[in-house]
Amino acid sequence: MEKSKWLATVACIWIQCSSGASYTFGIYSAVLKSSQGYDQSTLDTVSVFKDIGANIGVLSGLLYDIVTDHNHRGLGLSLVYLVGAVQCFVGYFLMWLSITGVIDRPHVLAMCLFMFLAAHAQTFFNTANVVVAVRNFPDYGGTNVGIMKGFLGLSGAILIQIYQTLFDGKPTTFVLMLAVFPSLVSLALMTLVHANPSNTTDDKPHLDRISLISLSIAAYLMIIIILQNIFTFPSWVHILTTTILVLIILSPLQIALTAQTNQPPPPPSVTTAPLITSPEAALATSVEMNLIQAMCTINFWLLFLAMVCALGSGLATINNITQIGESLDYSTVEIHAMISLWSIWNFIGRFGGGYVSDFYLHRYGWGRPLFISFTQLAMIIGYLIIGSSGNLYIGTVIVGVCYGSQWSLMPTISSEIFGVKHMGTIFNTIATANPIGSYILSVQVIGNIYDKQARGGSCHGIRCFMLSYFIFGGVCVVGVVVSFVLFLRTRGFYAQRRLKLLKG
Repeated sequence: MEKSKWLATVACIWIQCSSGASYTFGIYSAVLKSSQGYDQSTLDTVSVFKDIGANIGVLSGLLYDIVTDHNHRGLGLSLVYLVGAVQCFVGYFLMWLSITGVIDRPHVLAMCLFMFLAAHAQTFFNTANVVVAVRNFPDYGGTNVGIMKGFLGLSGAILIQIYQTLFDGKPTTFVLMLAVFPSLVSLALMTLVHANPSNTTDDKPHLDRISLISLSIAAYLMIIIILQNIFTFPSWVHILTTTILVLIILSPLQIALTAQTNQPPPPPSVTTAPLITSPEAALATSVEMNLIQAMCTINFWLLFLAMVCALGSGLATINNITQIGESLDYSTVEIHAMISLWSIWNFIGRFGGGYVSDFYLHRYGWGRPLFISFTQLAMIIGYLIIGSSGNLYIGTVIVGVCYGSQWSLMPTISSEIFGVKHMGTIFNTIATANPIGSYILSVQVIGNIYDKQARGGSCHGIRCFMLSYFIFGGVCVVGVVVSFVLFLRTRGFYAQRRLKLLKG
């Protein structure tokens, strides 16, 4: 009996819900800094290795390509998850041993390696989940990437809720939880995940129901986080709210079982024609690009540079949110609330970027790169708000939503203009723009400017980060221009793609 793509989808969602430990760095960054005696620049350097690990997913893409050969598909997907689980446990466990003093304080390069391993696990989980989602639902790539990336974005807030219920005020124990929990979840569910490409007219309603559940989870988390910021929850309320959260997360299983019951035999799969170097070349080609071929096109580098601007500046913001909040006299509760709410805004962007771009592509033929331009225009406004007024509540909402949208737009664009066959390798290569941009903007801009302002101590006031965020705004101006050029170069391709979708 053929395995259900819907059960695979639910398994991918649950793995995504547990895999976003890299988004919780702000919870334990202070204890890491104090236990290891780091200054701000050193902490930012360690954080950059987290970003490198979480975004250099080329190895996970190559492993997926190799072991999901048609003769070894079942073993291959399980191997991808297994490699991720081992890295997750080893990285966070060694970090926990260092923080607790069980092992001697490691050299900063060793801590960078621990952080890299822990974060690199995320790329193996994410690559398998995203590529399987696109392969299983070829006509709804934006929506499915948005769902998968959206749940990954929500996972930060989910993990923090579990932390506050079980280990509140013990960030060191939270690091140990990050070593164990994601690894166990992926190992338990990996055999359910498989690629089963098909489209039916019944897919969209079920996907919309899963989308509604994801929005419900985001709304529920937002309400809980806001209430936690106003009131002090007793332990029984934490237990109750987290139990409800877990039940909602489990609810897509019912949709999967219903969809599986009604699922007709899948028609033969059709490979989407990719764009080679120009819109005109996309009209008839059936070529699937590998990584080297994609890197020889102008479109690859336009997309890469746009991601350096958007992802680098957004990641630098969340990595430094604790220090920014402390300099502006936000309370610890407020800072933790903003870290958790960042996951909500991140989710809204990830889900919305995929869903909205799908809508405008199907309805009007708008190319997805145009939405990269729109979101980076909004990021400029967010950075100017943070830099000029220090209002983190408004600024992080704008930046978080727009940052998240890049994570559904970029993989979907990659699969469309370069082909699906080597999608995992290509989009993970483009994702290296995230740590590259973060290093430049977090260490070289925020870290250096902060340390100069602090002069060996702590910095207080808006002056600590004002110049950094004005620079971020200028960087996103470049991103707007570059992404708009990509839109102009691909608009003919997307117009043809809309006609093909209408005929289908």
